[in-house]
Amino acid sequence: MTPRRPRDIGTAAETAVVRYLVANGWPTAERRSLRGAADAGDITGTPSVCWEIKGGDAARQASDLTINRWMAELDAETFNARAQHGVLVVQRAGVGPANAGRWWAWMTAAQLTTLAIQAPADIRGCTGWPVRMLLADAVNLLRAAGYGDPEPDDLDADTYPGDYDLDACQPGDLTAVPYRTSRADTTTVHLPDHDIT
Repeated sequence: MTPRRPRDIGTAAETAVVRYLVANGWPTAERRSLRGAADAGDITGTPSVCWEIKGGDAARQASDLTINRWMAELDAETFNARAQHGVLVVQRAGVGPANAGRWWAWMTAAQLTTLAIQAPADIRGCTGWPVRMLLADAVNLLRAAGYGDPEPDDLDADTYPGDYDLDACQPGDLTAVPYRTSRADTTTVHLPDHDIT
């Protein structure tokens, strides 16, 4: 059997997501024609939402670094599409195109929060939906919200935690926010930005 070309793999993944969207509230969704440098995502016909779709082995085996790179790509495409929201859809291992609704959907924490607030009360009550993030991101989110040990006294209260640039934090950027893991050991970590599904 001849290996499939990356373009064919991408087309198959995009087609699977389009079929899912058409059947679930976006009847005008369709694959977008290539736009070159001004890429605006893989799917059109979904006003205010930009979609970046990744399939095949690259998606099924994607590392955190790869996801971060794809999220940066999605950010640029969302801007180019003049969309309010961007969603990265990544094919899961063991889940084929017929079940694209079970593939991973990645978005920023800020976007997830905005959508949850905008949703009707009956959906907001569905707090049992799983949200996937790195343990480091969950710990930092909890610490920023005041959980865990209090911050060490030797950190300047005027610069932590409010004066760092959250927009500069990138997933996996372990240099963005000072944080002491124990009284004797200092390291750095970051707050969540993209690692939420």
